[in-house]
Amino acid sequence: MDRQPTPDFRLTMVAKHPERLTAICRLLAESGLELDQDVTLFVEAWCGTQLVGCAGLADNVIKCVAVNEPLRGINLSSQLLTEVENAALARGHFHLFLCCRLANKERFSHCGFWPIAQSGNDVVLMENTPQGIRRYCRSLRALRKQGNSIGAIVMNANPFTLGHRYLVEQAVKQCDWLHLFVVQQDASFFSFADRMKMVQAGVAHLPNVSVHPGSEYIISRATFPAYFLKESGKVQQAWSEIDVLIFRDYIGPALGITRRFIGSEPFCEVTRHYNQTLHQLLSSHIRVVEIERLRVNDNAISASEVRRRLRAEQFSRIQELVPQSTLAYLKTHSGPRKETA
Repeated sequence: MDRQPTPDFRLTMVAKHPERLTAICRLLAESGLELDQDVTLFVEAWCGTQLVGCAGLADNVIKCVAVNEPLRGINLSSQLLTEVENAALARGHFHLFLCCRLANKERFSHCGFWPIAQSGNDVVLMENTPQGIRRYCRSLRALRKQGNSIGAIVMNANPFTLGHRYLVEQAVKQCDWLHLFVVQQDASFFSFADRMKMVQAGVAHLPNVSVHPGSEYIISRATFPAYFLKESGKVQQAWSEIDVLIFRDYIGPALGITRRFIGSEPFCEVTRHYNQTLHQLLSSHIRVVEIERLRVNDNAISASEVRRRLRAEQFSRIQELVPQSTLAYLKTHSGPRKETA
């Protein structure tokens, strides 16, 4: 009987060794995968001079797992995941997520990952604990409020504008209590800490609003793994469906939410598609209320326009788009920012 090869595992920091990505990208392509650009390290499995497996890590998300087809029977996927989990643990990431094709769900289940939600027959989101989402829901249940109508809003608030405040004020008129979630991932022009402070200051005058960090279960489109979905439309659909299903099946019931409020979207096709997914998948469980976006000088208020004026330091023109609390924060914290979504 042929002796199975023993792989040699190596750790590659992408920033220090970009030249190693050539072999990794070739292996990914052989498996019909692509490289997600936010991967910061790879665990590589080598047999002699041949790269036979890889697994990437972007913060606490495992991505780009690929194994050379002839060696898929030696449980190399399990070994790769163990190695990349150890690398994550060494960097302080204990709660890990993995997104994969539905066809690979069973394989990764045997490697210690549990499914949370899936999008059609394309994508399943998994985590490395059977208690993660349940533990989060228990923490939310402790924050429940009494009332017949309990609302929710999820926003990035990048930054918090008069439009955001208008949406919140319109929502609280229709609720006994409103839970406001701020997307937590740092993938925006403003950091999560900055956005959270602006939102809290912007709604401080409303007594029946709770502001929550979005948590890892309200998924940022910017961090959603897309390496195995080559069509942008499928990426958008998968992200939208998984995010909405987690809200519908876990977050909403934990807080007793009866209404989800959204603003109309005249600018961004991605957000407009997400709103459509909310209507399609959420409305049978939780009422979706779409509120027309606030306009100034016949133009809908846009956070992207605020950012454009901020880059030009046009504070006199920013003040017509944001509440005083945001304007004061921007004037105090208007240093250089990274140019992302």
